[in-house]
Amino acid sequence: MSETFNSRPTRVAVVGAGPAGVYASDILAKAQKKHNLRFSIDLFDRYPAPFGLIRYGVAPDHPRIKGIIKALHKVMDRGDVRLLGNVNIGSDVSIEELREHYDAVIFATGAIKDVEMDIPGVELEGSFGAADFVSWYDGHPDYPREWPLEAEQVAVIGNGNVALDVARVLSKQPHDLLSTEIPENVYQGLAASPVTDVHIFGRRGPAQVKFTPLELRELSHSEDVDIVLYEEDFDFDEASDEAIKSSNQIKTMVNTLANWLVEQEERTEESSRKLHLHFLHQPVKILEGQDSNGEGTGKVAGIRFERMELDGTGNVTGTGEYQDYPVQAVYRAIGYFGSEIEGIPFDSKRGVLLNEAGRVLDEEGRHVPGTYATGWIKRGPVGLIGHTKGDALETIGCLLEDIDRLPEAQNPGEEAILELLESRGVEYTTWEGWLKLDEHELSLGAAASESGEVQRERVKVVPRADMVRISRAQR
Repeated sequence: MSETFNSRPTRVAVVGAGPAGVYASDILAKAQKKHNLRFSIDLFDRYPAPFGLIRYGVAPDHPRIKGIIKALHKVMDRGDVRLLGNVNIGSDVSIEELREHYDAVIFATGAIKDVEMDIPGVELEGSFGAADFVSWYDGHPDYPREWPLEAEQVAVIGNGNVALDVARVLSKQPHDLLSTEIPENVYQGLAASPVTDVHIFGRRGPAQVKFTPLELRELSHSEDVDIVLYEEDFDFDEASDEAIKSSNQIKTMVNTLANWLVEQEERTEESSRKLHLHFLHQPVKILEGQDSNGEGTGKVAGIRFERMELDGTGNVTGTGEYQDYPVQAVYRAIGYFGSEIEGIPFDSKRGVLLNEAGRVLDEEGRHVPGTYATGWIKRGPVGLIGHTKGDALETIGCLLEDIDRLPEAQNPGEEAILELLESRGVEYTTWEGWLKLDEHELSLGAAASESGEVQRERVKVVPRADMVRISRAQR
């Protein structure tokens, strides 16, 4: 490195202000003293507010997970990481310009798209990706304010936590969500929903679900919603029995499901809504409705499944038996997928940036100097939020190993990137701006609490323009 480079802080850009990006920034900032180094860290996000997945990917009635924001807030509030929100890397600032201003770039852009489902009828009106619905009910600024909640019977395909979230939000009585940070437009939309039955379908058996026990138990906390299970779906093979014996988590979930199956036989009153859990169902076709002339309507009218059976290993095979369910909407919750970043090598099969231990690789498998990845865009959308800490430790460890080989930024001044944004009219937001927006949302919650029967901690601001205006307002 040049003498000039050594005399100034190493400039690092972290792209993505969700948990992965904040954790990476935190670990890098704390490494300064231990390794006798100096870093100047800018944390970019395309949204005006920070916290990514926690703000826009976690259901509003999950205060425990939403509470992770408090830990992320403490990191950002220290002042050793600069937030630059409402900046789209690729259009507002190109990758090449980012490299001109920073010695290293860490991508922590996550995975926000739905995995595609390749079955007939997936294109019909009323067939939705779960990720889009989650973005709507979490008040994502780039999604329409309305959602077509017109179905009485709904199918949710998937046996992971996102499927449970989607089904729970769809079936829950809307007034039970008022104590959360649910945006007003989302509450009004859910309040007008005519839904009576929500069906969750999983391909394998009860011992192979991908839920967590806490998420599963939360289904039973919804007022005026009955959980319905089916005895024929409770099949266990040798691998299932072994999984139950070896994993307390699986044992807990299977016991919870079995207890619900018994309890429903003792139920004396029916609730106005029902949440059905089905196992051993493989979706094969989304069915199109027909009008009085026998012509297709282009809308969802049902879904067809093949009954599956366990094969002894915990996997399943088809039975050749099919069953149709009348539904008017289908939500596909079979996984998330990362988005490409122009100019950065991408693994289109896994939905991640090409990388080894967080070092981004080119098509020949060589490390792209000064370029790193962490979080879901590094390893795929698996694991819990806390797992991103381990990702960040590994990635930052690689960056520290490479510290003497980083390419030197051509325009590393801390003000230079701000001057570039301002010259292009980019209305970037800052940590101080987030504090203003946070205070505003809390005040909306307080006002709503005074005028209503339910205590509301906050009311989330949804339109991007409003978020930017509040964040950039002069005190």
